[in-house]
Formats: sequence, structure tokens, C-alpha cells
Amino acid sequence: MIGRLGVVRRLGTGLAVLWAAATASYVALLIAPGDTVDILVGDGADTPEIRAAIIKEWGLDRPEVVQYLAYLWRLLHGDLGRSYQLQRGVGEVLATQIAPTAQLTLAAAAVGVTLAAVIALVTAGRGRAARGMASLASVAELVAVSVPPFLIGIVLLAVFSFTLGWFPVSGAQGPAALVLPALALGLPIAGVLGQVLRGGLERALEQPFAVTARARGLTERALVARHALRHALIPAVTLAGWFTGTLLGGAVITEVLFGRPGLGRVAMDAVTGRDMPVVMAVVLLSALVYVTISTLLDLAYRAIDPRIRG
Repeated sequence: MIGRLGVVRRLGTGLAVLWAAATASYVALLIAPGDTVDILVGDGADTPEIRAAIIKEWGLDRPEVVQYLAYLWRLLHGDLGRSYQLQRGVGEVLATQIAPTAQLTLAAAAVGVTLAAVIALVTAGRGRAARGMASLASVAELVAVSVPPFLIGIVLLAVFSFTLGWFPVSGAQGPAALVLPALALGLPIAGVLGQVLRGGLERALEQPFAVTARARGLTERALVARHALRHALIPAVTLAGWFTGTLLGGAVITEVLFGRPGLGRVAMDAVTGRDMPVVMAVVLLSALVYVTISTLLDLAYRAIDPRIRG
């Protein structure tokens, strides 16, 4: 069993991160140059009625401390405010765009993890062929990590959409439209995770249990797949929290580049139109997703490695 104190501590840390994200978003609204009402209106319709509604909703006629506490109270009740650019509730706006973003990030994560696992399993080992493939894989991983996702996306579009015509240029209609965006986001993940997995496998293959397994006649490939991989997963699980930030940040540019709907496009339009309620909600949602995944991974790591339970 994972220690209760460790679980409580991790959950408390997650709540603190969410509070910090909410506070930072609110402070950014307060210190932004210009009148707060003007900022909240953004480029949307500007009428005396809308201004009066904003003042009433945000309590701008009250002291700032009271406004801040009221803002936190609304968040606790799931009230994210209203988009004055789209004239809709922010929760409704985000709810309609979560599915395409979730689809893209899950597909990109699947691409990254699958490629990394395949490459690590093929290149790990003491054989001459494995060492040769490991050198080639290291170069490919370095390129994947060094090149930003949007540039990878441009290259993929130029080759597979404009030249070969295998995949659509933009949109989100059908599985084919998901392939190139998922590759653009997933390849950098595969580069980093592949290096970590291979390093973990190499260290595991030097452990006493590996020597014993070889002495019993177990082949190198069987040793890697049956025993060494489990040991190599521990640092990979630790790194998995990094995926979240990479995917969420990369999804903004990737969705715009490939003309896909989703939270990334909503965030970009909100920033451009200075629609602060939407911007603040996207920041909070990103923090919530990051905290949730990081907490689950941390608990999983404690379950895998008994040495850090407590």
C-alpha cells in the first residue's frame, strides 16, 4: 500500500498548484495595462449593457480582495465566467473543443510511446547489430528532440500532403486528418523517451539478474522483453509528466498549423482578441490536466518502486 501521508502530500501539492494558477491568472488580469472592463470586453461587442453586466459579474465595484475571493468562489462552483467575444459561457466554449484536443494529444502520446518502446527494444542489447542500430537511433532521436513540433509539422505537410497527397492539409475529418498532427507532436516525445528507455535497458542488462538469466540460456531479446523492460520503465514513468506540458503546449501551435479545432485554436483566438475569461480558463484547465496526470504518475511511481513509499 502507498503511504497515506504520501498521497495526502501529493494531493495537497496539486491543489496548491491549481490555486497558484488561478491566482496568477487573476493577477495578470489586474496588472494588465488598461481598464479591466476594456480588457474583459476585448474585441467583442461593447455596449453600456455589456459593461454593466461585466461590472456586476466580476464585482468590479468592490474592493480587489473581495473580487479575488469571489473569483475563487465562482471557480469552486465551476463558474468560469462568460466569453464576451463569443457571447457564450466559457465552460460551454471549452466543452465543445475538449474532444478534438484530447483526441490529438492521446494519438500523439500513443505515437511517441509506441515508437520509443519499439526503438528501445530493437536497439538495446550487447549484439553488434543492436549497437549499430543504437547509433542510428541516437542520431534520429537527437533530430526529433531538437526540431520543434511546428517545423516537423511543416515538413510533414510539404512531403505527405502537398507533394504526395496522402493526407489532408487541414481539418479534422476522419482518421487520416489525425496522422500528421499526431506525428508532429509525438516524434519529439519518442526522441526523449527512446533515449531514456534505452539507457534504462542498458543499465538493467548489466544487473546480476541479467547475468543469471543469460547463464540459464535466455536469449538477449527475451531477456530485454521479459525482465529488463520492467526495470527500465521506472525512469520512463518519472519522465511521463513532462509529456503533459509538451503535448498541451504543442497542441496550440499544431492545431493552428493543421487547421484543426480544439483548445489550442480557442486559446490563440482568445489571446488575439484579448478575451481574458477564456484565456484564464484555458490556463486553469491546462494546470488541472497537468496536476491530475502528474499526481497519477507520481502515485504509480510509488507503487512501482517500494523504496519511495511513505
